[in-house]
Amino acid sequence: MRFHRGLTLRLILIAAIIIGLTVRSMRQQADTGTCGGQSITVPFTDVMSSVFFCQIAEAYFSGLTNGTSATTYSPGAIVTREQMAAFITRTQDSALRSGSTRAALDQFWTTTPRYLSSAGGLGTTTVGATPALVQSDGADIWVANLGSGTVSRVRASDGKLLNSWTGATSAFGVLVARGKVFVTGDRTPGSLYMIDPTQTGGAVTVVSTALGNSPQGLTYDGSRVWTANQNGSVSIVTPTMATPWSVVNVTTGFLNPLGILFDGSNIWVTDAGANSLLKLDQNGAIVQTVNVDVDPHFPAFDGTNIWVPHRFNDSVSVVRAATGNVIATLTGNGLSGPNQAAFDGQRILITNFSGDSVSLWKAADLTPIGTVAGAATGPWGACSDGVSFWITLFSGNQVARF
Repeated sequence: MRFHRGLTLRLILIAAIIIGLTVRSMRQQADTGTCGGQSITVPFTDVMSSVFFCQIAEAYFSGLTNGTSATTYSPGAIVTREQMAAFITRTQDSALRSGSTRAALDQFWTTTPRYLSSAGGLGTTTVGATPALVQSDGADIWVANLGSGTVSRVRASDGKLLNSWTGATSAFGVLVARGKVFVTGDRTPGSLYMIDPTQTGGAVTVVSTALGNSPQGLTYDGSRVWTANQNGSVSIVTPTMATPWSVVNVTTGFLNPLGILFDGSNIWVTDAGANSLLKLDQNGAIVQTVNVDVDPHFPAFDGTNIWVPHRFNDSVSVVRAATGNVIATLTGNGLSGPNQAAFDGQRILITNFSGDSVSLWKAADLTPIGTVAGAATGPWGACSDGVSFWITLFSGNQVARF
């Protein structure tokens, strides 16, 4: 009995030693190299001889790859198309997450409003009557108040109302460019107003009263201001030292232009009357017509795709700017009277005027993030300051931080 008990103990000890040696040998097989003067160890056992050891280590630690198994990378294996797609999307996602302003501020949540009032809704700032579109200059938010003919400046960091400008009759769209703030006047004929943000408030400067009728959205191409005029035209405004500024109104081919943007190469206009997204040349002539869904409103460009909300059809068209191809038509995800799109570097937000909500998508792969409902009244315009989305509440005379 003692013999068997002693033998059993010895066998257990031997087995433990063997297991320990095996584990130790496995650990010792993990490859170690020097990168930038620092000793680096990766879990792979087949990359030590690779001239790209440091690049492989970076790919592993950044989350780009996990290898072909827990201990192998298979550096000589052929990469399949699906593996390459995975590499690319992981790289893009990682770059967007780590490079965003929200990442620097340790604010990674995606669907929860960034500021909450004591009542549990969105943090809001009261501005002028019936605020329409909104734009950020990176530090402050500029709000065009249609009903009161004013423009409000709100501090992005805490939502404090800083200043107001008067004289912007029927203020509608906002553009930050050339160190100034421009606002369209939804009138007949249309007006273009200018604000010097170095001043502390007062009256706007009227730079033109010769725009096409009912100008709404506006954009800038690096030298000229463009406006989309709801009553059937596009205006091209050339800034000069003296006012009024020179205006060319283009009417050919337009029915009801609303939204307008510049993608770095071309001007794009949504035409609600023609259910189309129009690509324009430098003279305002239509060079491409993209048929989209019913009633396109105010779009956003994410650097690759143009997101076009359709107010009366509860959908969003995603159009590849390089080709004009409609790559997707999105529905669901809370879309209800979608009015404007905004991009924050990672996410697309859509305001749902009818649904009193906002809908969110991941721009990189068009997947829905979710819907936040019941926190806003009449959400209309939207923009991002790089940290928060800002939403005008058309029915509540407020701008909200999301």
